[in-house]
Amino acid sequence: MMTQLIQANDARVTHWLPRQQADGGLRDQYALPSAQETARFIAALGSAGRAEGSRYFQSTELVVPLERAMAWLLDAQHDDGTIDLLSTNFHSPPDTAFMVEVLGPLAAILRDRPWSPLDNFRTRLGDFLRRAGEALISGGVHTPNHRWVVCAGLARVHDLYPDGRYLARIEQWLAEGIDCDPDGQYTEKSTGGYSAVVDRALLIVARLLDRPDLYEPVRRNLTMTLYYVHPDGELVTEPSRRQDQYQRVGLARYHLAYRTLALRDGDGRFAAVVRQLEAVAPTEEVNDFASWLEQPELSRALPPDEALPTDYARVFTHSSLARVRRGPLSATTLAENTTLFSLRCGGAALEAVRLASAFFGRGQFVADSLEVTAGGYRLRQHLAGTYFQPLRADQITPGEPVLMAPNGTLATDDRARRDTSNEQSLTTVVEVREVPGGFALDFHVEGTAGVPVAIELGFRAGGELEGVTPVEGVADAFLLREGTGRYRTGNDVITFGPGQADHTWTQLRGARPKWEGDSVYLTGLTPWYPTITFTGESTT
Repeated sequence: MMTQLIQANDARVTHWLPRQQADGGLRDQYALPSAQETARFIAALGSAGRAEGSRYFQSTELVVPLERAMAWLLDAQHDDGTIDLLSTNFHSPPDTAFMVEVLGPLAAILRDRPWSPLDNFRTRLGDFLRRAGEALISGGVHTPNHRWVVCAGLARVHDLYPDGRYLARIEQWLAEGIDCDPDGQYTEKSTGGYSAVVDRALLIVARLLDRPDLYEPVRRNLTMTLYYVHPDGELVTEPSRRQDQYQRVGLARYHLAYRTLALRDGDGRFAAVVRQLEAVAPTEEVNDFASWLEQPELSRALPPDEALPTDYARVFTHSSLARVRRGPLSATTLAENTTLFSLRCGGAALEAVRLASAFFGRGQFVADSLEVTAGGYRLRQHLAGTYFQPLRADQITPGEPVLMAPNGTLATDDRARRDTSNEQSLTTVVEVREVPGGFALDFHVEGTAGVPVAIELGFRAGGELEGVTPVEGVADAFLLREGTGRYRTGNDVITFGPGQADHTWTQLRGARPKWEGDSVYLTGLTPWYPTITFTGESTT
């Protein structure tokens, strides 16, 4: 593994050297000056210079580029020790902590394996890190994961330049308690992004400050994540509260965490994940090359593999989510989400089942909670619609017009409470149950009669649909009018139906925009009680 990482890092150095600007820094994909790209450049070059086996090992070719890049980075650092993330955050303590995470391992390598041509560079790197430490002692955060990233940055600077103020600030943040729920999920529920960030940060603090208690939330999160994996290796991201929601992300970001705890705990499941990742993309972790150099123990032999979970039904109560995996079939049921169900069969992806009604322009189905039943899972939503009466004379201030919001609802004036009339309601219940070879969804939509309803089956773009007809005027939208439809990706097939199309209105008022893929619709009018059965066949 180390040989492959060395080669991958060398290739990156060769690619990056010509990209260094005349001022010493690097620019991002939008041609903006980037402290983050420059830090990664520094980490790659410095690590190559201290890695035996690298073509750049102890190469003086790296000295001037490193010194120029470090000078640029120090100029980019504000007087308060912070740096900017030009895409969103300015004078940002948490983004400064992320920078410390990138550069800290290199500083530790140069401390433990000094090389005289880099003495000046090492001094300037220390200047940057100490100034960053000052920013982290007093600086704030604005997302939950930032707390632990800042702690990791402080732990790193303390390891290099011990100072009791760093430890005191870490204890302030840790006193809030690690936000890992009993399911093993963090506050942001960001399986595809920030959960891995938190795991990494907590592992840094645990190792550098000898805090074994901090391994436990990481252990729980990594265990939970085993049950969020689809057959093709992608992760369930629907519950995320961050930008990775609905994104296609694998386990690569967790590689170092799984390897660390596989070795620490002798966990064969974690070891199996690591071996799978390294077999598919052995150099995916090249961004962590400095960490590998800093911690030679990461290269120790892994424990024997243990079987990974591929046949289970498991409920994650705190995320309002249920996961069922039956070999190549992988299903997710969700409350508190516009996606109520998704299904994978091998590489065939039904990414979202969604329901919307035209009920007062706010009929997008989002279940209040997930209920476990004898046959599966139940999702429920109740909506009410009302009309308002005139205000009473004692509610009106003479000489002042009575205000209503532009959409006709009440303005936010508590003294102007109107009586209501003509009340309407709509209750939607979805029952999800396993059937031979797949799943059935029973929909019950009732209350006010004659409300248009559309069920959307959002399939991943690139597959082949059969048995459906195009919706006029809407790209990549189809109706399943009757019978069954099929969605095929390679040798993997999802069959669904029976169809129904009592109307052709698919983009209902108040509904979420159409799924970014191929959408198949079933439509009806309330009361409506369709059942859709999904079965899968995989020969992959």
